[in-house]
Amino acid sequence: MRMQISGARLIDPTNGVDQITDIFIQDSKIVAIGKMPRDFVAEQMIDATGLVAAPGLLDLGVSLREPGHTRKGNINSETLAAAVGGVTGLCCTPNTKPVIDSTAVVELILDRTKMEGHTRVYPIGALTQNLDGEHLAELVTLHKEGCVAFSNDLAPMANNRVLRRALEYAASFGLTVIFKSQDHDLAADGVAHEGAAASFRGLTGIPETAETVALARDLLLVEQSGVRAHFSNITTARGAKLIEQAQKRGLDVTADVAMYQLFLTDDMVLDFSSNFHVQPPIRSLADRDALREAVKSGVISSIASHHQPQDKDAKEAPFAETEPGISSVELLLPLALTLVHEGILDLQTAIARLTSGPASALKLNAGSLTVGANANLVLFDPAGTTLAGEHWYSKGRNCPFFGQSLNGKVHYTIRKGKISYQA
Repeated sequence: MRMQISGARLIDPTNGVDQITDIFIQDSKIVAIGKMPRDFVAEQMIDATGLVAAPGLLDLGVSLREPGHTRKGNINSETLAAAVGGVTGLCCTPNTKPVIDSTAVVELILDRTKMEGHTRVYPIGALTQNLDGEHLAELVTLHKEGCVAFSNDLAPMANNRVLRRALEYAASFGLTVIFKSQDHDLAADGVAHEGAAASFRGLTGIPETAETVALARDLLLVEQSGVRAHFSNITTARGAKLIEQAQKRGLDVTADVAMYQLFLTDDMVLDFSSNFHVQPPIRSLADRDALREAVKSGVISSIASHHQPQDKDAKEAPFAETEPGISSVELLLPLALTLVHEGILDLQTAIARLTSGPASALKLNAGSLTVGANANLVLFDPAGTTLAGEHWYSKGRNCPFFGQSLNGKVHYTIRKGKISYQA
């Protein structure tokens, strides 16, 4: 298939490109940008006048729910939802059932993605068997099978000694470890940020120290072991500052934030809507503003959806008894463009945090538009609008943004030269 995309404003932060041009695609690859190749005859033409062409988004945190939780979502539904949000590649979390701690589970996910997926899927393997925090998984074998990094998610490690040994082992093979830093004891039974709103509603709070105590420990062990580390879903101002200090000390660490953390604040739990119940929790206004600044400066180099679809029953109990999670991957780009519209980020920075930043964090060959590379890109109208929830593809409808008019509209998501989503 030969495709010509005409008149798009191409923004590629990796290559420092921002220009109006044409893009030529043949057999899944970008064969030229600007000038048409000799003897090129397009079989499909896309008039992209007024649209921005950017690298396909790379989402570092998506729960696909398959295998084991297909009432909540599956590879087909959740990768389609991701494509609607402009995503062409995503990292799936290891907390499936069974967890991603064996080659059989990795093969199942990759085979199902090949048959029914609408994006590329990069599995994140479990750091320990069954996420038990004690027995190390077969990391090297899982890496060879396709796992791009390893994490124990929010499951606690048995003790610091086990964590140290796991990091030293991963470091010896050049593997990347993803941390979700939250002290299990300090966060125990908590369902919301420890603050006035939680106290007023009688909800058990999770203090900011649940993140910062664990994060300080993790950073010290990263420094000692020399492991390549990525810190996922930072939620506090002090957490972002700890990441910044570690980077200034020369540690090879990166971090991401959940997109919803850049919009929501803890006082939203006052109406008891379970759509605001997430782990780790939504924090204070001061934390939100500090996270925005950390994204703007590049201390936090990636924004992820941290998409967790839930079925209806999981969100219909009283707040503290509901299951945590927000379904939002298909709003990833419109939410980012809303940050641009509000003057929080410029367009180039927003695109970088969704493309080149995530790709660099996990050393993935993605996040840019280069001649000879796979044609993974998104075409969107920055002046358009998206009504959240008007059309919804995820099986999880647990989204606090429903009914909001967001900035920007995805027109096409193209993966390997084929349209995976068209508005």
